[in-house]
This record gives sequence, C-alpha cells and structure tokens, in this order.
Amino acid sequence: MVTERRAVVLLRVFLVVLFGVLVVFQVLSLPGQFRYMAEQSPGDAHLRWPLTAVAVFLVLCVQVVVVSTWKLLTLVTDDRIFSDASMAWVNVIVRAIFAAWVVLSGLFLFVGFRADDPGVPLLLFLMVIGVTVVGLLMVVMRALLRRATTLRSDMDGVI
Repeated sequence: MVTERRAVVLLRVFLVVLFGVLVVFQVLSLPGQFRYMAEQSPGDAHLRWPLTAVAVFLVLCVQVVVVSTWKLLTLVTDDRIFSDASMAWVNVIVRAIFAAWVVLSGLFLFVGFRADDPGVPLLLFLMVIGVTVVGLLMVVMRALLRRATTLRSDMDGVI
C-alpha cells in the first residue's frame, strides 16, 4: 500500500506539471508559433488561425485526459475505483481521445494530400497511429474495469 500511495502522489505531481506546461502551450507557445509562421511564410498566413485552433483543441483533449486521470486517482485512493463513477471518468477519457483522433486524422488527410515533402505527413501519420493505439487500449481497459466492477459487485452481494 505504501508504494501505491507514493506512486499516486508522484503521478499527481507530474499531472500538475503536465497540465501547467499544456496551459503555457495553449496560451503562449502555440499562438506565437503560428504567428511567427505566418510572418515568415506569408503564402501560408491564411492557415494561422485554423492551425492554432486545431493545436489548441488537441491540447485541450490532453488536458481533459489529465483531469480525468486525476479524478480516477482520487477514486483509487478512496478505494472506490470499482464503481460507476470510475466508468464515467474512463468514458470521458475515451471520448477525448476519440475527438483528438478525429481532428488529427482530418489534419493528416488535409496535409497529406497537399504536402510536397513526406516529412510532415509521416509525422502526422505516426501521431494518428499513436492516438489510435492509446484509444484502443483505453477501450480494452474500460472493458476490464467494467468486468472487475461487476465481479466486485457480485462479491459484495455474496458477502
């Protein structure tokens, strides 16, 4: 139990750091980067706001996963992880990953058909594959959580 508590505390520290870095990206770095891109390449300046919106949305999806993970950690520490409340937070994570996957796939298709250099489409393809794997893993983990919750309910009913 001591190791679990330390892991939860450490994970929460890193979740706070990650969330803070994501806020800095959303507010300062990404808008500034796309402004700089528009200044350096006036031919692509029309993409500044759509790319900013897509990037900020993707970061928002990650922030939703971070907050949901925090809530799940609270359920773990309260020994209520095998409950309907945990299923709701896992569903939020799955939906956030799916939303990010849809937007990222659309961006991949948009860039893929217009790119002269294969570097950016390949990077976007790698990101789509990575988000797909994480999303499918979460679907499997959700099914395992559902089964474990059912088993715990059955055991509580027997005892």
